[in-house]
Amino acid sequence: MRLLLFILFLAGCNSLQAQEVLVIDEETGKPLPYVAIYNRDKTKSTFTAGQGRADLTKFSPGEVIIFKHVSHREHVTTKKQILAAGAKVYLVIDDNNLQEIVLSVSRFNSRSRDVPQKLVSIKPAEIAFTNPQTSADMLQRTGKVYVQKSQMGGGSPMIRGFATNRLLLTVDGVRMNNAIFRSGNLQNVISVDPLAVREAEVILGPGSVIYGSDAIGGVMNFYTLKPVFSYKEENISGNAFTRFSTASNEKTVHADVNFGYEKWAFLSSISYSDFGDLRMGSHGPQEYLRPKYVVTRNGEDFVVDNDDPRVQVPTGYNQINLLQKIAYQPHELWDLTMGLYYSTTSNFPRYDRLYQERNGRPRSAEWYYGPQRWFLGNVQIEARTHRKMYDKVKFTGAYQFFNESRNDRDFGGDIKYHSEENVDAWSANLDFEKNFGKDKFHYGAEYVLNFIGSTGSQRNLLNNTIAPDPSRYPDGSSWQSIAAYSSFQWEINKQLNAQFGARYNRILLRANFEDSFYDFPFDNANLETGALTGSAGINWKPNHRTTWRANISTAFRAPNIDDIGKIFDSEPGAVVVPNPGLRPEYAYNMDAGLNWKISHNFIVDLGTFYTILEDAMVRREFDLNGVTIIDYQGEPSRVQAIQNAAGAYVYGIEAGAELKISQALKILSQLTVTRGREEQEDGSTVPLRHAAPLFGNTHLVWTSGKVKLDFFSEYNGQFDYEDLAPEEQGKAFLYAVDENGNPYSPSWYTLNFTGQYEIDEHWQATASLENITDQRYRTYSSGLTAPGRNLVLALRYSF
Repeated sequence: MRLLLFILFLAGCNSLQAQEVLVIDEETGKPLPYVAIYNRDKTKSTFTAGQGRADLTKFSPGEVIIFKHVSHREHVTTKKQILAAGAKVYLVIDDNNLQEIVLSVSRFNSRSRDVPQKLVSIKPAEIAFTNPQTSADMLQRTGKVYVQKSQMGGGSPMIRGFATNRLLLTVDGVRMNNAIFRSGNLQNVISVDPLAVREAEVILGPGSVIYGSDAIGGVMNFYTLKPVFSYKEENISGNAFTRFSTASNEKTVHADVNFGYEKWAFLSSISYSDFGDLRMGSHGPQEYLRPKYVVTRNGEDFVVDNDDPRVQVPTGYNQINLLQKIAYQPHELWDLTMGLYYSTTSNFPRYDRLYQERNGRPRSAEWYYGPQRWFLGNVQIEARTHRKMYDKVKFTGAYQFFNESRNDRDFGGDIKYHSEENVDAWSANLDFEKNFGKDKFHYGAEYVLNFIGSTGSQRNLLNNTIAPDPSRYPDGSSWQSIAAYSSFQWEINKQLNAQFGARYNRILLRANFEDSFYDFPFDNANLETGALTGSAGINWKPNHRTTWRANISTAFRAPNIDDIGKIFDSEPGAVVVPNPGLRPEYAYNMDAGLNWKISHNFIVDLGTFYTILEDAMVRREFDLNGVTIIDYQGEPSRVQAIQNAAGAYVYGIEAGAELKISQALKILSQLTVTRGREEQEDGSTVPLRHAAPLFGNTHLVWTSGKVKLDFFSEYNGQFDYEDLAPEEQGKAFLYAVDENGNPYSPSWYTLNFTGQYEIDEHWQATASLENITDQRYRTYSSGLTAPGRNLVLALRYSF
């Protein structure tokens, strides 16, 4: 009897095991995570977990089952056929990437063929292959986003001639831009853990209709790992990862784990990186070397020789990122997700300020940022239900906390200056989607509230006393945004799609200067302004080889607390002061593109754009009731302020190509050319500061079975002295020197190789040799010299 029961038990186990399906990419042979599996009426559904497996117990043997993945063709079969084929399903990659599903243009899933804007998608396989050190590096690898770095703990993206607070960041649909995002280089993107990013999308060009203020040049959307449900009793999956690189002696470890149940899922992720001082290459401008640096012994500053001038002392720092998500699915038509995100760095040096000189000696003995801390807590509730006014509704509520500080001391000085800023940011979005056959109507509302805390102090190192000092921003100020928006996706016919959108935004800003250290001719700033933006575009596919797109749109950026209320030293001998009279700036954009499938093996993607910026907020000379020079931190400084003092325009060409030489071998290439001009006070025009030089990359990729190899080059054009914006011409210390003694940004290239090997279904090894020829170069406007020859080793374990 016991033997019979045991046999029945084994048979039951085998039967249960046979209910599990493994979904595989037909081309690579790798398991596919995040594949949606459902029946025809969508009353039963599940997803594949991290190892490409899903349980089919809930489906009946003859029931039709649909397998759907964003980058693969839809597969329709039955459970009986699946089990007869060994419980494996192979999905074929959809070569027509216009069928790709994107999230960024409406906050709901959309087919990219319905989207007239130019988007860049970064998929999970690409992230796992490139193993970027930071999310800024991940963006740069696309060949569509340019990145500036002032220090190792940095990465400030540039898109289509715009940067910093003219670009918008979101994480899982939550706006990351806050009221102190500045026009100078921003480092907030490094707070997003690339090892916890599921995928990313970049909108090239304005996105104000959906995202509001700041989305003038583009929108960068990061979507982090999702908790995965399981219809077994319990399913545990996850990843462990480690990476080492030689140029900065980097050591990174990461782990994530998912606990999946029928109605609950829990996901935890942790990453830690430690970076040493960065070593530059051997072949390039001598001006980039670091021959000397400052040390402090017994309270006295000394300039000492650097044993290796290629090592950028000091640049090292460390960072930790945490993520916790909880998902609850009380019903198949409801999804509730809560996310907690935390990121913090150690202190990290502002490297470009540490090699500035004044009167032949270093200007600063110390200049470093305190820990850059970011916390995000968000709740997202989505319901799929057929109502008169909507078919889908999504609520996103979030709270964020930002903390940053600056610390500096002059060479030989006894006073150490400290400023610290905190932002409490609240936001709520309510979004709806209504289907009208093949057409979709999206509408929603948004509310954003920021409170700013800002303090300043100075410490006397001789007697260790602390005295108050001007804060960077007016303490207790606030910034609010209230908006309503809508868009309509219209499938006119099978060849032609159109999209229209509009948004109205109301901005309210409050700042008080009564307690300021300076006698300003004003006591407060109270801004109330509105902005109406819109967009219209089409996608036209006259045949299966050709797709045309065209789009016109407007965008705006309302003044924030950084624009109106900041007090800081913008450059040696100059100080920026508040200007309560600021108004919003507006952008008008036109872009067009062509995706041309010349043959089955050769695809070309071309695009062009032109953007006009009116009432641009720029830094200009200013006076306070006729006073043009004031004392700032013991130094006489010219008075400047952010003003609506300029118009600007920017235009460019974006080109990409893919050539499949064979089933295993292909060539990929991207190239971006951007040009821009900004109006001066005398009516003349000068180069636009954030219009990057020509840049791009070319990849030769070979994939076969468990092996993927990528030999690639990244390259950058030259900016001569006359190509630099006046603001950049004044920062000669950042640049190489031409034959006339003027600063310029030389062209550069790197040769690189990455190889990845699937050891088995659990283990994956990656090795890269970057900058093989050991070039010494700086990306345009950067204060940090890029890594020299760099060996990167990474190992991933998945379960």
